[in-house]
Amino acid sequence: MRKANWQSIIFDFDGVIVESVDIKTNAFADLYQSYGDSIVKEVVRYHKLNGGLSRYKKFHYFQQNLLKRSPLTQSEEENLDETFSKLVVNAVINSDSVAGADQFIQIESSKIPLFIASGTPETELNTIVTHRGLKSYFTGVHGSPKSKETIISEILSAHDLTPKRVLMIGDALIDYQSAKANNLSFLGRVRIGDKNPFPKYVKTVPDLQSLLP
Repeated sequence: MRKANWQSIIFDFDGVIVESVDIKTNAFADLYQSYGDSIVKEVVRYHKLNGGLSRYKKFHYFQQNLLKRSPLTQSEEENLDETFSKLVVNAVINSDSVAGADQFIQIESSKIPLFIASGTPETELNTIVTHRGLKSYFTGVHGSPKSKETIISEILSAHDLTPKRVLMIGDALIDYQSAKANNLSFLGRVRIGDKNPFPKYVKTVPDLQSLLP
C-alpha cells in the first residue's frame, strides 16, 4: 500500500483521520436517552452496524422502526440535526487525530490530490476540517446528503481519475462497499480491540502510522 503509485487517495473522516467514532456514538445515545434504555441500546447497535451512513438516514430509521412513529417531517429532522451538531462539532474539532494521519496527509498532499468522502453533513464537515487546520491539504471535502458511492463517482469523473489507481481508506463496511462499487482499491482501518467489519481478504491497519515513509 505504501509503495503503490496512487493517483489519488480518498479518506473517510471519522475513525480514519480523527478518533471521533465514540463521540458520534455517545451523541446518538444522548439524543434518544428520553425514550429509555432499550431504545438507546438499539440506537447504538444500529449506529455501530452502519458506520459511515448519513445521520439523516439513521434519524428516519429510528423514527419509523424503533419509535414506531410517522415519518419525520423536515422540521423534526432539522431539529434533530441541530441538536446532534451541538453535541459533536466542538468535540470532534478537539478530538485526537488517528496516529499517523496528519503526517500522512501532509506528505501525500504534496504529491497527489486528496479527498474526503464522509457521512457527516458537508457544511459541518468543512467547518471541522477547517478548524483542525487540514483544509488546505484536500482538493475536495465532501459529505452528506450525497451517498459515499455517489461522492466517489463524482470525484473520479471530475478529476479524470483511474479507479484502480485511487485508494480509499475507510473504517466502515459502507466505505468498502462504496469503494468497491466504483472499482477503487481499499484499505481498512480497524482500531485495536474493535471488531473487523470487512471481509477477511481486505487489508487493514490499526492506524496510519504504518503508511508513513
